Amino acid sequence: MQAVIMDAPRQARVGQWEARQPGEGEVLVRVRSVGVCAGDMYFYLGKNPYAVYPQVCGHEISGVVESLGEGVRGLSAGDHVVVEPFIGCGRCYACRIGKRNCCRRLQIIGIHRPGGFAEYVLAPAQNVHKIPESLPFERASLSEPIAIAVQASRRGQITAEDQVLVMGCGPIGLALIDVLSAKGAQVFATDINPARLDAASQLGARPLPGGEELPSRVSELTEGDGMPVVIEATGNPQAMRQAVDLVAPGGRVVIVGLVPQGVDVPMPGLDFTRKEMTILGSRASVNCFPEAIELLAGGKIRYADLATTFSLWDAPALFADWAQHPGSVQKAILRVD
Repeated sequence: MQAVIMDAPRQARVGQWEARQPGEGEVLVRVRSVGVCAGDMYFYLGKNPYAVYPQVCGHEISGVVESLGEGVRGLSAGDHVVVEPFIGCGRCYACRIGKRNCCRRLQIIGIHRPGGFAEYVLAPAQNVHKIPESLPFERASLSEPIAIAVQASRRGQITAEDQVLVMGCGPIGLALIDVLSAKGAQVFATDINPARLDAASQLGARPLPGGEELPSRVSELTEGDGMPVVIEATGNPQAMRQAVDLVAPGGRVVIVGLVPQGVDVPMPGLDFTRKEMTILGSRASVNCFPEAIELLAGGKIRYADLATTFSLWDAPALFADWAQHPGSVQKAILRVD
């Protein structure tokens, strides 16, 4: 099959890749659309610590069931589907308590296994979710980032009564804003990039300037209380430290951003006790795809309106361009034509 192959850092090409037939419990999906994640760019740039080359990346996948392995139930050839990329071992403590997203031996389609930058992708049947045929493939491929936002919302136990500050308006930050707005929460957003703040406001967030002005603006908006919920989506250690400063006593901080491996985050120990805050990590998603699909199919998600669609076969040139001009598109979706 044809695929976009990462041969080495900053080396991507269209070429032939073996298309394996589904084994027991597996599904072969003909890819129709695949989103580009920051993780794909890290892989391209050689910054993903788990990268092994050559590989076919892409984990935000929608398509059509091509064929089924032995023992697969509930799916048929021709079904429109999305692929959940996270595969747990089923044996470790995290998997046993239902947190396969935190599996010690986690496998991710598009990182540890060949992904969706190809004509076909192979996945375990339990990772393949049916979608309505009325849901366009380009929108459906956003199920994975929307599921990440749903996971963070659940971790923070966010309701329509909450005020929430989202720190960082990159692709995941924007997905968070969209999901939280759909749930009826009052959402504020901050970023140092004006274009990203503008995108956040299009999704229903009230934009707040980043930097030195932010603490005073939050204090003014909350009558000195601080934000009931702060979601950190930048991966910047200083932003994580600031999230602790900005949250209200008794509030919740949800950490979604990924700090580079080996980088420490400075934290004020006294505030943990004085504020009695709750700090929660949120990793990927687990059991969130059905809700993400429902939100997308119900027309409650506007995030797709900010995306730009390209042909998958132009990806090598696009990756090279995006490496030189990061942030030139809010969200990229690649269609397989």
